[in-house]
Amino acid sequence: MHSIRVRIGVLGLALVAGLSAPTTASAAGAAPAPTVEEQRLDRAVPQEILRRSGFDAVAPRFARALGTARSYAQARQVVVREGSALWRRAVDRAQGRGPAGGDLSRDDDRPLYWARLGMTREVRGWEPKFGLSDAQRAVLLDALEQNSRGQTSIHHPAAGVRRVLVTGFDPFTLDRDVRISNPSGASALALDGTVIETARGPARVETAVFPVRWADFTAGTVERTLRPYLPKVDLFATVSQGRVGRFDVERTNGAWRGGFGDNDNIGRTETIPVTDPASQPQWTTTTLPYARIVAANTGRFPVYDNTSVTEIPAGATQSVVRPDGPTPGSTARAGGGGDYLSNEIAYRATLLRDRLGLHDVLPGGHVHTPVLQFGTGNTTEVTDPEFVRNRVDIIAQVRAILVAAIGE
Repeated sequence: MHSIRVRIGVLGLALVAGLSAPTTASAAGAAPAPTVEEQRLDRAVPQEILRRSGFDAVAPRFARALGTARSYAQARQVVVREGSALWRRAVDRAQGRGPAGGDLSRDDDRPLYWARLGMTREVRGWEPKFGLSDAQRAVLLDALEQNSRGQTSIHHPAAGVRRVLVTGFDPFTLDRDVRISNPSGASALALDGTVIETARGPARVETAVFPVRWADFTAGTVERTLRPYLPKVDLFATVSQGRVGRFDVERTNGAWRGGFGDNDNIGRTETIPVTDPASQPQWTTTTLPYARIVAANTGRFPVYDNTSVTEIPAGATQSVVRPDGPTPGSTARAGGGGDYLSNEIAYRATLLRDRLGLHDVLPGGHVHTPVLQFGTGNTTEVTDPEFVRNRVDIIAQVRAILVAAIGE
C-alpha cells in the first residue's frame, strides 16, 4: 500500500503476541475492551457482508465452542481448530468448494475479515471460570490471528513443482468507506494451494494474509511467518492494493514509517524497527524479474516498473522525490510503494531474504494491485457487477504476473 497522503492505496501487517493493543488498558486478568477495529463490526455494512456470505454464524459458533473449554489448554485447542477452520472455509468459498452461504460473490475477501474480528472480539471479552491471565489471553489471540490468516498452513510439496509464496492484506481505511475490500487478500484466498502452469512447469502457490496494524509488524509477524519458508521457495511476492487503474512492481523499499493510521487508528512515524538495527539498510530492492513481468501480457490493467522513491539526500535535511531510485548515502522517506504497511512488508520480506543470504538466488519483491473500485454511482451498496468484475480481473492478473515472474 501507499501512504494515503501520497496515493490512494494501502495495506498492512502484524502484532505483539499477534494482536493490536486494546483501546483501554486492562487490569491483570480482566477482559479488555474491544479494539477500534472490532468496534466497526456493529455497523450495518459488516453485518450485511457476514449475513450475505453465511459467515454471520462463525463468531456465535466459536463462542459456544470456547464456552465448552474447561482449561486454558482446551481453550487454546479450540482457538487453533476454529481459526484454521475459518481460513479453510474462506479459501474453499473463494475457490468454489462447498456452499456459497449467500448471494455475495465467492471472490469476496470481506467475510473472512469481519468473521475473524467477531472471533477476536469473543476471545477479548471472554472471562472463563478457570481464569485467564493477560498473557494467556494474548497467546489465544495470537493463535487465532495466525491460524485464521493461513500463516500456519503453508505446505509446499517436497519436490516436483516450483514453490511460490504470496501474501495479501486485510481491507483498510474502513472509516473512509466501511464497504472496502482488498484485492490482495482476495487474491490470496483464490490462489492458496493452487497449481499454476508455467513455461517452466507447474508451480504450487501458498498464501497468507496480514493485518493492517503497525503493532503486529513491530512484533515481527512478517519475519515469523516467512522465515521458515523463504529458503525453500522458488519465488515470493508480497501483494497489496496500490494505485488506481494500474499494477506496479516496486523496485525499491524504504526503511521508513510515514505515520498514517492503521486499522486501529494508530499511526507510527519512525524508522522501521527491526532486529539488529546497526546493520539495517535504508533501502532494499526487488529481485522479481520486473522487466519480464512488465513486458508480459498479463491482463487489462497496465503494469509498471516503479522506480520512484522519496529520500533525504546525503548531507541534506529536506526530502525530495527521486524518479530513478535512491542516491548513495540517502535516508529513506518512502519506497516506491510509499511509507505505509505495504512498503513495510516489502522492506521486511526483502531484508529477511538478504539476511538469509538469498538475494542472488531468490526472486522476490512487492506487487501493487489497482485500487478496487465500485461501479459509478454506487455509494451505499456493498457490491455491484463492476466491483466484482474488477476484483475478479485483478485476481486473474495477479496469477498471470506470477506465471510471468516464474519465467521460461
